[in-house]
Amino acid sequence: MTQSTILCPKCQGEMVRGYVLNFTPIGVRIVKWNAGPPIKSFWAGIIDSTSQIPIGTFRCQTCGFLESYAREEFASQ
Repeated sequence: MTQSTILCPKCQGEMVRGYVLNFTPIGVRIVKWNAGPPIKSFWAGIIDSTSQIPIGTFRCQTCGFLESYAREEFASQ
């Protein structure tokens, strides 16, 4: 995703890049896409996949529409 202006597919307002946080017992994490189906764990609830890609979310400044993309470039720095 480049830094060029992205327009909302709903209202044509300007989309702004951001991220969604996941609050867990061990801390706050950026939400990630996991490959494959979820695997239940007695202790952890769901086991994380070994194949994860960070998710970046864009929000329309006009109507609030959210659009998310799973891309390596959205990893925290």
